[in-house]
Formats: sequence, C-alpha cells, structure tokens
Amino acid sequence: MPYDLSDYLVIGVSSRALFDLSLENEIYENEGLEAYCRYQLEHENDVLKPGTGFALIEAILHINDIDTKLRRTEVVIISRNSADTSLRISNSIDNYNLDITRAAFTGGEPVAKYLSAFEVDLFLSATEEDVQAAVESDVAAGLIYDGPSHNPADPLQQIRIAFDGDAVLFSKESEMIYQQQGLEAFIEHEKENAQQPLPEGPFAKLLKTLSFLQFDLDNNSGQGPPPLRTALVTARNSPAHERVIRTLRTWNVRIDETFFLGGVPKHKILESFSPHIFFDDQHQHCEGAARVVPTARVPHRDDETKTA
Repeated sequence: MPYDLSDYLVIGVSSRALFDLSLENEIYENEGLEAYCRYQLEHENDVLKPGTGFALIEAILHINDIDTKLRRTEVVIISRNSADTSLRISNSIDNYNLDITRAAFTGGEPVAKYLSAFEVDLFLSATEEDVQAAVESDVAAGLIYDGPSHNPADPLQQIRIAFDGDAVLFSKESEMIYQQQGLEAFIEHEKENAQQPLPEGPFAKLLKTLSFLQFDLDNNSGQGPPPLRTALVTARNSPAHERVIRTLRTWNVRIDETFFLGGVPKHKILESFSPHIFFDDQHQHCEGAARVVPTARVPHRDDETKTA
C-alpha cells in the first residue's frame, strides 16, 4: 500500500539548514564544486554539527514518540547534494538518531519542483533561490539565517514556533497600505475593516495544520505541558489588533501567545518566548531575531513585489 504523506505534517529541510555546513559552503563558493565534493568524500565519516534548523527538526520528530502507534510528522531531506556526497549527511542523521528515512538529492538541480511530490507543508533552506521558488509554488518556505544552532530550552520538552503577522500569516495587503500611505491610513483602514477577516498569507495553511495538531496532541499527550506552543509577534498595536483577533477566530485556529508590539523590538520578546524558530518577512526583524533565536525569512512572491 502506498505511503500517503498527505496524512502527516511534512517538513522539507535542506542539508545546510539541518547541519552546520558553513565551512563546506565556503569551499564550494571559493574553490568550486569539485573541491566541495572532494572535501565531503574525504570527511564522509566526520559527524556534522547541528545547524540552525536542527532543534526544530529534532522536536518535530519527537512528536511521533508521544504515541508510537500513531505517526503524525515526517521530515524529508531535500538537497542539491549528489547521492555520492550525501553519505556524510546520512551518517550524521544516524549519529543523532534522527528518524529521517526519505530524501531527494538533486545533484545541483533546483529542488522546488519536488516539494509537491513529498506533500511538503514547510520547506526550510539556506539557499534563497530555492526558498523563493518554493514560495512561487505556494509552499510555505523560510530562508534560514545563521544563528543559534539550538534552543536554550529543552528541545524535547515543548515545540515553540513564533510567527510575524502581515505578509506571513496574513496577506501583504494591509502592510502595503502602511508602506505606501503611512501609519494613519493603515490604522484607519484596519478600523474600517475590523469585522472583515484578513486574507490568508503564505503561512496560514501551516498555522491551521499546527492548530489541528495541537488539538490532537493535547487530547492524547497525557500529563505535562502541551507538546506544541505557538506565538504571534507583530508590530501591530491597538486599534489594528482587533482585525487580527477576529481573523484568527474566523479561521478557528489557536495562537497560544500574542504580542502586539507597536514598535517594541521583536528580539526581546522572542528571547523570552524562546522559540525553536521564528518566521518574519522583514530582513531587519530577522537580523535582530537571529542573534537570539533560530530565525527564517519568508520571501514575498515575485508578483507581490512587482505590484508593490
């Protein structure tokens, strides 16, 4: 019987998002593909250090340990490495006892076209071209920033994921009004449309999937803290917050913690919330957040950029 990945939360992750391949990437950029391949083969048995996305992947896989009879998550390695250079990645996966058995190694070819074949709900990569292509294919995707390789909290105790609002969970529509017409016009627009749900953004589907998973886990995990906790960390404040709250109600999703910052730096809140990953569409916010927590930027679609 075929294995139906649509029944699971599927995370696609590149080898450079999962492991620290900064040295290897430097060899590739400075000396070329042949030198990179030679280095990987010579160090095939050297275990790679965890990368920025490692703690999230480890925690996501741990969900399957809550009830060993019911598998809920899958992780797929989706990488531009060749099969020949992939053994070091496989050896490192085995060393850390990561339950990852599926992979696509494209030998340098773009990877986005294979995401739908694996029913990927979220794709994490350190290659901007691949992340942008995933976004254009309507797959939730984030460009991993260099930063902390592990979460200070116990990664197996509780998964924590934080999201920005506009252009991430919600569409870019309201943010464009702010950028083009200013704060006063933005606030007036949100007040007038407070009863109208915000259009869905690139991560809306992922949030709904996580919310469903939260409900399922809370009912089956027994005692202890909930296995999964989410947060919304947005620059919005009152009165623009009302539309956000009503939108989440309409979507029937759960956000455990919500922060309407109104200009307060996001990294301070994120350091306290301590997520396994934070998603934002603005480089300036990602840059600050990446100093304290694992962070990924959500690129805008090309058609949205051109419209802007």
